[in-house]
Amino acid sequence: MDTQIRRIHHIIFLASVFCFWLATYSYVPVFSLYLESIPFSYGLIGIILGSYGITQVLLRFPLGVLLDKLVTLKKHFYVGGFVVAIISGFILLLSTSFVWILIGRLLAGVTAAMWVMATIMYADYFRADQTGKAMGTLQFATVMPQFISMLTAGLLVEWMGFAIPFWVGIMTAFIGLILALSVKVVPNERRSSVNGSFRSIIRSTLSVKKLIPITLISLFTHALLFISIFGFTPVYAGAQGISEGAMVWVMVAFFVPHAGASILVAVMNVAPQVEQRLIISSLLFTAITFFCMPLATELFSISLLHAIIGLTIGIVLPLLLSQIASLAPASLKTSVMGFYQSIYAIGIFIGPYLAGFAAEQFGLQHVFTLAAIISFLAVGIAVLTRLRERQQQLTDASKTKKLNHH
Repeated sequence: MDTQIRRIHHIIFLASVFCFWLATYSYVPVFSLYLESIPFSYGLIGIILGSYGITQVLLRFPLGVLLDKLVTLKKHFYVGGFVVAIISGFILLLSTSFVWILIGRLLAGVTAAMWVMATIMYADYFRADQTGKAMGTLQFATVMPQFISMLTAGLLVEWMGFAIPFWVGIMTAFIGLILALSVKVVPNERRSSVNGSFRSIIRSTLSVKKLIPITLISLFTHALLFISIFGFTPVYAGAQGISEGAMVWVMVAFFVPHAGASILVAVMNVAPQVEQRLIISSLLFTAITFFCMPLATELFSISLLHAIIGLTIGIVLPLLLSQIASLAPASLKTSVMGFYQSIYAIGIFIGPYLAGFAAEQFGLQHVFTLAAIISFLAVGIAVLTRLRERQQQLTDASKTKKLNHH
């Protein structure tokens, strides 16, 4: 960590992150209802909603590789993300044509792709052994604007119409732009530009140990988020007769433990072995809870189960982010983070598509059965990774023993 980093630098950075996600999520809770009111078919709505994930998949890894070559431009791209958010907001506000709204939402995905730079820049504010603290703090700054938008977007629309959440996004992006320009970048001597071709950087990135399993677990975990709370939870709750107003309690039940878990990860400096156990047990609890969800038909039971899921996913995501941030050599950090975020973004658009198919074929409640199966797949990968790690440790120990013996 740079000794020049003071509390004010943390405050400015985290405030910019808060604006970054509020600008991106301000209208998300009512966006599908807005598209329905235009009116668009469910097919077209699905294409527009999915496009947000597609641009992230396409951009995050190439950006990561590029910025390991052009180290000094990270802040420029982060600032650029806010400019794109403003343009995206105005397009969504002023147009009702399918093509323009699709472009506006694709641009929102471009903004979200700039998150790669933010995670690496903020990790530089901390010592190498404090990545858990850094990523837990960032996760909290991500969750809070999502939570606020989930609570307020519906009310804002009821009071003042569909335009207001878009205006909130635009104004927040303007504030975020000013804050981002003030963000301090840590000059990291260890992180000089990578030599070699883009192909060699990609090859080096993909050969980083444990990158693939951690990324796959994150892909499945993000799919769970976008199947449930950012996807079909409101639809399922509505089908059980829960009103729009009462839905706030489900959101509170999910997001309060979700945010609390992020703080917990930030405060506790968890040992790597404990991290693995926490990830496995949290995913196991997530799977069991999703299996129970079709039995929940009252506001209380739906809220209670969502509180458990909010807590368990809230533990898993910052721990995965922390592992990724501390996984790579300094010269490849942005490439590794870019790959990780590109691939998990697949879960953001594949999750809702699969859930929509499951709802049509088997009934709405089986969206959660699908989520439970996905959770078990994530548990399987986490367990296999842990077993392989232990096997490697035993092999290394026996080799060392033999060498010492000779």
